[in-house]
Amino acid sequence: MFKKNPKIDAKSYIHTRKAHKNELAEDYVELIEDLIIKEGEARIVDIANHLGISKATVNQTINRLVKKGFLTSKPYRAVHLTKKGKKTAAYVRQRHKIVYDFLITLGLDKETAELDSEGIEHHVGSKTLNKFKNITNKLKKNGKGNEI
Repeated sequence: MFKKNPKIDAKSYIHTRKAHKNELAEDYVELIEDLIIKEGEARIVDIANHLGISKATVNQTINRLVKKGFLTSKPYRAVHLTKKGKKTAAYVRQRHKIVYDFLITLGLDKETAELDSEGIEHHVGSKTLNKFKNITNKLKKNGKGNEI
């Protein structure tokens, strides 16, 4: 959509670029935490299989995330979250749950809500997330969730 105010337009593009910049790191730390919880460890091969990409690509990304302080990794060993990585994973998981619950309350099926929340979680600001959460809570409280 074309906006007539260049300042708002620029702000919108900056917000989107920032979301894209963080999206990869957020997806990785969330997945690594899931693997550690479910499998006891997060291996490169498991990350590659879950993301549908090559082990080489995962290795490159893991190395970048190690440099940024999200992970620790040693050759031929499992990947571990640092304190920063754990904090980020918890933050992303909370955002994901808010969006997922909102979509379920709107009446979407679980599979669609899961697929869509995975992308939306990275691109909405805290004000929007709070609105999602408040609307979800009001609809659940009034027994109107899934009827919209």
